[in-house]
Amino acid sequence: MKIVILEAKSLGDDISFTSFDKFGEVKVYSSTTREEMPERIREAQVVVANKLPICEETLKDAPDVELVCLTATGINNLDQDYLKKRGIAAYNVAGYSTDGVAQHTFALLFYVLEKLRFYDEFVKSGEYSRCGVFSYFGEKFTELAGKTWGILGLGAIGRKVAQIATAFGCKVIWCSASGSHYHSEYEQVEFDELLKRSDFLSIHAPLNEHTENLMNRDTFARMKSTAILLNLGRGPIVNDADLAEALEAGEIAAAGLDVLTVEPMLPDNPLLKIQDSRKLMITPHIGWAATETRTRCMEQVAENISRYMKDEHTNRVV
Repeated sequence: MKIVILEAKSLGDDISFTSFDKFGEVKVYSSTTREEMPERIREAQVVVANKLPICEETLKDAPDVELVCLTATGINNLDQDYLKKRGIAAYNVAGYSTDGVAQHTFALLFYVLEKLRFYDEFVKSGEYSRCGVFSYFGEKFTELAGKTWGILGLGAIGRKVAQIATAFGCKVIWCSASGSHYHSEYEQVEFDELLKRSDFLSIHAPLNEHTENLMNRDTFARMKSTAILLNLGRGPIVNDADLAEALEAGEIAAAGLDVLTVEPMLPDNPLLKIQDSRKLMITPHIGWAATETRTRCMEQVAENISRYMKDEHTNRVV
């Protein structure tokens, strides 16, 4: 089989693709544009991609493609109707990033909650040496214990975050954006109650018709003024401009973001105006950046190819 890997750079320079050699001829491209994609996959049987659109426009001149493997969990870039029409199988990877994203959720929280940049700069500036006391309380922060941690989307990552939050002594509540109800050891609430009760609100939901632009001017106004928002789900769930306004107006206390509406970040994104790290922390979509996480991702892609070749079509997207 001829396997074409189109977006290797998105996985990092330290990730090896040698495990794919056993399946056939492998061609690796660091990055690929939408316009370059049709020519690069013209003779491929297997396409490995991340963010590129998988649709008629990009696949119509590649008659031999029979399998698409995503190096991601989200499937928004798949035209599933077209793939079914062509009889092309597709796999995503799920569960590989649970530990890494949960870990990064708390990294973002503690950075803004405990004003870590402020205290780091206080020490490195020499002010700590001159202040005359062993503890300095220039910025106040609170404990997690006794607070309410709200979760939007109680999938694998949401559950992991809930477990950790519980260990810190938080009361966990959660909401399904689609309105689905199912049994959980954590208290399920309606969306409006999630907004009103949460001291910390972390997003771990997929992007769909229920979640797009869900966090906007209206929803921020219904949150506690002391609340901290964390988005580790998908960028377009949060309206960037509305969030910037809410932070500047003090409608919510702070936010930690690992995803944005457009990535990489546009130079005119209004969130860039907020330079105060006590209010806002943004990381460049690195919740899955741990070496083990990215390695696990590629291992699962290889497993998906192996499963397909053995005609074991379990966990297929289409």
